[in-house]
Amino acid sequence: MLGPVILAASRSDRMRRLISAAPVTKQVVDRFIPGETVDDIVPVIEELTGRGLELTMDVVGEDISTPEQAGAARDAYLALVGHLRELGLGERVEMSVKLSMFGQALPGGHELALANVRPVVEAAAAIGTTVTLDAEDHTTLDSMFAIHEELRKDFPGTGCVIQAYLFRTEADARRLAAAGSRVRLVKGAYKEPAEVAYQQKSEIDKAYVRILRTLMEGEGYPMVGSHDPRLISIAQELARRAGRKPDEYEFQMLYGIRGDEHLRLAAEGHRMRVYTAYGTDWYGYFMRRLAEKPANLRFFLRSMISHG
Repeated sequence: MLGPVILAASRSDRMRRLISAAPVTKQVVDRFIPGETVDDIVPVIEELTGRGLELTMDVVGEDISTPEQAGAARDAYLALVGHLRELGLGERVEMSVKLSMFGQALPGGHELALANVRPVVEAAAAIGTTVTLDAEDHTTLDSMFAIHEELRKDFPGTGCVIQAYLFRTEADARRLAAAGSRVRLVKGAYKEPAEVAYQQKSEIDKAYVRILRTLMEGEGYPMVGSHDPRLISIAQELARRAGRKPDEYEFQMLYGIRGDEHLRLAAEGHRMRVYTAYGTDWYGYFMRRLAEKPANLRFFLRSMISHG
């Protein structure tokens, strides 16, 4: 399987230099990451919201090695909030954050990440929107969930992400569904050992359906993070059985993948949110998109060959 190989490459400085230097890379990266700055991304936000879609914005970058870099990440999100305020789109655009960007892996990282993310969540609430804490590798999750719980005391709309391939997630879903929080369910995009995660696609898909049923039957607000047509159809059926109205759950998909499906779901009356990333430190995000789906990798390799 190529997925684990690509995920290993995502942490290789040598591969980062090689891929970043390839002339075709930027052209392909632009499919998934439509800009490097807030100014670049504003037209994208306006276009997508104008077509009936909602967004969650991610400022990419995870290789934080100093408290100053973590503070810069916080400031980048605060700048995004400022632009959303000017656009009057607070209710249509939320934000997704990785706590690693806010210093979680540094000494005293739990407290540092909480201190950095809190003003972003506060600023988001002031313009009528929310923040979702992205899940990263399994070693970071206890800290992420603790920060999520702390933030929800003052900002109950703060969301979090859970990953179907982890064994622990079914228990996490039961706890979060009962709490009435906003929960995005994804399959998972990190290289995890067999001791903590399912390794086969069929097992991951089965776990996804079990967990999604728990979320749909619970008191929270499920966010279905998947491009899989079968899982999307199952999600609609589970929502129907649970008696959920169209505004009581939503679908989320990545910018650059299945754009026609984004529009189809929105046209049918579903809430459809596009996960849209921007920034200069795109490498780790881009490599995980290649690892998640063979079609993405084939697209990249074909582009490399045709421009070679």
